[in-house]
Amino acid sequence: MDLIIKMAKFGIVGFIGMLIDFFITWLFKEKFKINKYIANSLGFSCAVINNFYLNLKWTFNTGGSNTNVFFIKFIIISIVGLGLNNMFVYLFHDRLKQNFYVSKALAVVCVFVWNFTTNNFFNFQ
Repeated sequence: MDLIIKMAKFGIVGFIGMLIDFFITWLFKEKFKINKYIANSLGFSCAVINNFYLNLKWTFNTGGSNTNVFFIKFIIISIVGLGLNNMFVYLFHDRLKQNFYVSKALAVVCVFVWNFTTNNFFNFQ
């Protein structure tokens, strides 16, 4: 049951992060006319920082002296997640010709599995 509660909290934090991610991506891609992959990376990165703090305190209820270690691990996991995110955006948008934002949403769902599993079992244990 504890795993299900953590997963639900992680999902809520992820949803908030997704809103941040999509807004920042949209802002830089549509308004500032920055390359879609750079905009995607900026949005993703802003969401990661937000998600770290929310997950640290709320989802996994950890902190203390290990915060820097958790953050470094979270960043490494997130960098891999960013690579996966961009790979899925490329696959869905450029290869399968889906709308960019639909592709980004599909990528978020795919990367959620990676992020939760690695953070739950290898980072915030």
